Amino acid sequence: MTDITLRSVEPGDFDQWLVLYHGYAEHYKVTLTDDIIETTWGWLMDASHPVHGLVAIRNGVLVGLAHIRPMPSPLRGQYVGFLDDLFVDHGQRGHGVVDVLMAGLKVMAEKQGWAVIRWITRDNNYRARSVYDKYATKTDWNLYEMSC
Repeated sequence: MTDITLRSVEPGDFDQWLVLYHGYAEHYKVTLTDDIIETTWGWLMDASHPVHGLVAIRNGVLVGLAHIRPMPSPLRGQYVGFLDDLFVDHGQRGHGVVDVLMAGLKVMAEKQGWAVIRWITRDNNYRARSVYDKYATKTDWNLYEMSC
């Protein structure tokens, strides 16, 4: 039995969530501004917003987070899940946190009727990719971004 629990992010989680979110942003070399933090936290706290946050907790401390949302898939004629952010505290890696997060995401997908959950990561994110390979199949799609 694991000593890690999983639940939706709650208002009292802000300070610990922010530490994790800063760790995630640092990995991708993104500077979190007050506006970004306020907007993202506001989305997570708004039950009517599509972005949902899960947190993994060990001994009362947040050790991992996942931000997920529904994404329409026109070719399927249904929604799928899109995992925007996944992060585990550096000191907790290799200790089952990601397993609990992935299991929780799968339960969420089943409840929502999503056939799949999609996500992206950088090609050189080898550690994460080795973990993701245990849970999912890497597709052959290339990601493009058009600045607007």
